[in-house]
Amino acid sequence: MGYVEEMESLSQAIRYDDHGGEPTVDFYTSWLTEHPSALDAFGQMMSAAKGKYIVVFLDYDGTLSRIVQEPDKAFMTGKMRSAVDEVARCFPTAIISGRSRDKVYDFVKLDNIYYAGSHGMDISTPSGSSKYSYHKHQTRTTDAKGIEYVNFRPAFEFLPTIAKIVKLLKEETKGIKGAVVEDNTFCISVHYRSVKEEEVDTLKGMVETLMKNYKNFRISGGKKVMEIRPKIDWNKGRALQYLLDTPGFGSSTDVLPIYIGDDKTDEDAFEAIRRIGRGFPIVVSSTPKETKALYSLRDPSEVKSFLSCLAAWRKDT
Repeated sequence: MGYVEEMESLSQAIRYDDHGGEPTVDFYTSWLTEHPSALDAFGQMMSAAKGKYIVVFLDYDGTLSRIVQEPDKAFMTGKMRSAVDEVARCFPTAIISGRSRDKVYDFVKLDNIYYAGSHGMDISTPSGSSKYSYHKHQTRTTDAKGIEYVNFRPAFEFLPTIAKIVKLLKEETKGIKGAVVEDNTFCISVHYRSVKEEEVDTLKGMVETLMKNYKNFRISGGKKVMEIRPKIDWNKGRALQYLLDTPGFGSSTDVLPIYIGDDKTDEDAFEAIRRIGRGFPIVVSSTPKETKALYSLRDPSEVKSFLSCLAAWRKDT
């Protein structure tokens, strides 16, 4: 039985109470039989990782930082930054976020990891992917320090339209107190965490009505947010695969990707790992949810603990 099949067989396990043989009402406990804690299963996971080349992929909001009322204040803790830094010193590490690439870098402030913003539609690496060497969206650039990078931006043609939509959305929603329209370069986030419950449907209606004029864009849901993205065949799963084809990550059968994320857009990355047939997709959630992840962590504090364990394991081995 393969590794993925072993993990999937756990879904057959159901916890019963001590009296009537009936399923317990503790849905989270039951859910954990299908998506066991990555901390509890750490030893088993690392046994499967022996002889493999681990690479680490991380979401940002809800994974490295807690979800907060004001999106611009989603700061990670100093201890989390240290844990990410330590892991990046041990394994190739990338953050794939829905935020703009510049914005997530401003939050993380580490130079030893790769960054992919806009749900993977804005990737920057030192050398780019070998499979996209002649792709029109993979271009070389030099930063202010004279360091050369390769950017991959598959939604580049949509930038003028995105700028127009951002302007219209801000104008349309300015009467809804608490609504935040966030320009994430190649996608747009409309946050309603601070909107009164009775006004949420009104806000959603405004956004959906406006976007009917833009057939090349789609709306998806998240945690108190509407995500607006171009309709292109690209997502966090494709970004993960792009990075695996980048020198420094490696694309051999010895590579073992770990992806940790908490939201719907991370499901594409979980699915990509399952298609690869090896690796550890880990969902961050303290409540039962439908997911393609094989393992779970409750919250960012457990993510920090897992990353610390991973770095310590690397040093010991």
